[in-house]
Amino acid sequence: METKSIDLLTRKLKNAPQSVLERVIGYVDALIESATNNKPYGLSKEQQQILDSQINSDKTTYTDAEKLYTDFKKKYEL
Repeated sequence: METKSIDLLTRKLKNAPQSVLERVIGYVDALIESATNNKPYGLSKEQQQILDSQINSDKTTYTDAEKLYTDFKKKYEL
């Protein structure tokens, strides 16, 4: 960042309340995180189509993950 930009930001935040500074810091953290949050994987075209086809599916047909986990523990005595 150029020195002028840092100086301008410093002047604007010099007398800002703590709550504003916390919001600015949170905003900067979010910008940095999204820039470094690159996924090291990708989906095949077929996998993406499968996921896309599930977007409007009936949620009542889904199995609750906690119930499934509990049932597996009982069944396999884990």
